[in-house]
Amino acid sequence: MMMIIFLLLYLNFRRLAETLIVMLSLPFALVGGLWMLWWLGFNVAVAVGFIALAGVAAETGVVMLIYLDHAADEVRARCTAQGRPYSRNDLHTANMVGAVERVRPKMMTVVAIMGGLLPILWSTGTGSEVMQRIAVPLIGGMISSTLLTRIVIPAIYGVVKGWNLPATSVLRSRHLAAGVNP
Repeated sequence: MMMIIFLLLYLNFRRLAETLIVMLSLPFALVGGLWMLWWLGFNVAVAVGFIALAGVAAETGVVMLIYLDHAADEVRARCTAQGRPYSRNDLHTANMVGAVERVRPKMMTVVAIMGGLLPILWSTGTGSEVMQRIAVPLIGGMISSTLLTRIVIPAIYGVVKGWNLPATSVLRSRHLAAGVNP
């Protein structure tokens, strides 16, 4: 299952770094699913729920990465228009903008998924035990995945994308040394 998700992500991004960044969201989702299973006393015979969770977690990771890339491209274009090189400080600014951009639609997606699963979790009718085993890992995983991908993916993105960038732009350093605020 993980290899299929990895392959699909690689075919989408065509770069290993972005694929690995998104794949980092999957363990966080699985941890939340396992915590929820433990908390509610379910056994681990819930493979379908974890398969669905892996897909949704990968999707939220892809959405986060797309917004981070979009913000980085905008800041890079602004730096080019100003005639200065793109630096780690610029990447940090783009990272902050991209991480908070469109938070409401991202959160609405997660809340809608969880809102649809909560009645299944609380149901007591025929077949409810089987459906609860699917809903429990999804609900727990969505909680942990949502919280951690909002923090971890932007941090990892900044480290990976900022690896070869200068700390600050040369022009900005010269202006600051001269006492001029560019």
